[in-house]
Amino acid sequence: MDFSQIASEDKIRRAYEDGEFNDLPGLGEKLKLEDLSAIPQELRMAYKMMKNAGIINEETELRKELLTIEDLIDKCQDDGQRAQLQGKLTQKKLRLNQVMKTRKSNSNSAMFKNYETKINSKF
Repeated sequence: MDFSQIASEDKIRRAYEDGEFNDLPGLGEKLKLEDLSAIPQELRMAYKMMKNAGIINEETELRKELLTIEDLIDKCQDDGQRAQLQGKLTQKKLRLNQVMKTRKSNSNSAMFKNYETKINSKF
């Protein structure tokens, strides 16, 4: 250990002993862990940074989920499971429509439709 690490550890230990961490928000609550298992290991940090910066928003997540559900429906053999997936797909589509309405985007323009098609093909 170098000097700065020893000094930092000592300062943290003294703060803990003095009770400076007792009034932190969220004390005693469970941590909200995100499931990043679907994201490759080498992309997780970049994904997390983009999500925290607001670049990856609910719309992006919903579109990704829609594509995943559509793929599952295409490969599904069981009719009962397919019906469940269709229900999930409908819910996600409704939620995406709500998100798009709140954004008040100009989704009727030809330029937007062309751009949307290009983006969707990238996924």
